[in-house]
Amino acid sequence: MTEPFDDSQIVSLIKDPRTIREGFEKTIRQYNEKLYWQVRRIVLIHEDADDVLQNAFLKAWSSIDTFHGDSKIYTWLSRIAINEALDFIRKQKNKPTFSTDDDDLGIANRLMADEYFNGDETEAQLQEAIAQLPEVQKTVFTLRYFEEMKYSDISKITGTTEGGLKASYHIAVKKITEFFKQRD
Repeated sequence: MTEPFDDSQIVSLIKDPRTIREGFEKTIRQYNEKLYWQVRRIVLIHEDADDVLQNAFLKAWSSIDTFHGDSKIYTWLSRIAINEALDFIRKQKNKPTFSTDDDDLGIANRLMADEYFNGDETEAQLQEAIAQLPEVQKTVFTLRYFEEMKYSDISKITGTTEGGLKASYHIAVKKITEFFKQRD
């Protein structure tokens, strides 16, 4: 595994037109896996997560000149990736669907059938519970629970107050707990 790059090194590379491409490539290498899992926990399916993350990196590249270093590169990329994932979910909800066998399967069953899913039945049910949450609760729960992000960092990504995020997180936990109680 390669040595992680310091944000200041990457920012220096990105700010120089001669090394911008190298800086962006290092950024992708450094944060690709972490961002993939952020996106995957929102969209759930491997292929969708790959597509969303690719779109997020394309969007980041096309707007690289808007990154001024006010936040960490990872925070900036997370904001882009999460917004892309949420846009993807919104488009999926609005997309007319034709009845398929997948429509009859719950999220947990679809995840268990996904060759890239490496969780167990409980993890699949947790993802099903999370998928039923409203968008803000889903996002804050995913970032706080799986990524162990601080509320201050989530606030920068989502543009929501820390107090609002804490409330959303606790409501999400209650809903997920209720989901599992109903399953018992």
